[in-house]
Amino acid sequence: MKAHLVIASLAGTLLLAGCQTGQKLDTPAAALTSPTKTTAKVVALPRAEMPVDVAVYDFPDLTGQAKPNDSFAEYSRAVTQGGADILIDVLKKTGEGNWFRVVERSGLKNLVQERTLIENTQKSYGQKSGLPPVRFAGIILQGGIVGYDSNELTGGAGARYLGIGGDMQYRSDVVTVSLRAVSVQTGEILASTTTTKQIFSVQVKGSAYKFATANELLEIELGQARNDPGALAVREGIELAVVSLAVDGVKQGLWHLRDRSQEADFIASFEKKYRDMPLSGS
Repeated sequence: MKAHLVIASLAGTLLLAGCQTGQKLDTPAAALTSPTKTTAKVVALPRAEMPVDVAVYDFPDLTGQAKPNDSFAEYSRAVTQGGADILIDVLKKTGEGNWFRVVERSGLKNLVQERTLIENTQKSYGQKSGLPPVRFAGIILQGGIVGYDSNELTGGAGARYLGIGGDMQYRSDVVTVSLRAVSVQTGEILASTTTTKQIFSVQVKGSAYKFATANELLEIELGQARNDPGALAVREGIELAVVSLAVDGVKQGLWHLRDRSQEADFIASFEKKYRDMPLSGS
């Protein structure tokens, strides 16, 4: 009899939850992208002597990897397809926006079409074109998301006693980002860097079962899974790549800090943290 009461209570709870699905969900409001562990380093870079004019045409997913799935064939991509947009956003925030002057290239067709429309309209009405020339870049930033290794690390643990217990499973994937600076005048690759970032997934489950009567078994199971956002992992890898490229450029004399006396410490602090140890993310 007790088992029937418990089952009826659970059924009533599920029915009540189903009736509430038509109501407005109390979901969090939209928010700006959360900062990563590397965002503060990007924003806080020492001011450059002058902004570097750069162009970004594309930053593709070169991995060809689909999302890991052990149950069925998954055709969704493992990483974001908007790498170029993330890279542009990172460049615009580097050193509080004082390091790179980014020119539009991924949407160049639309830009040219709009400028042509303005010029033709002004010409039709006997007006002189007041458009300045399109700004060009001295450096093209190229690269992409070059690697995605799933199940790089897996494991778990669990225990059960008298029908009550739980288990935890985790998995680590690794995303690899490559970025290089190419001179427009000579085609020479001026600087190149590669970064990696781990993506962790954790699943925790708990369960309990008990014989309510001699022939009736009551079983309860709860669980929760948490995955690192893949887009944020890619962004963190790109952020570190931009910082690394900025350091390499200063080291080679391609560009300089406004206060050149800080350059030695700027290079040394970066190399001490990232070059003197295996790079396994930020």
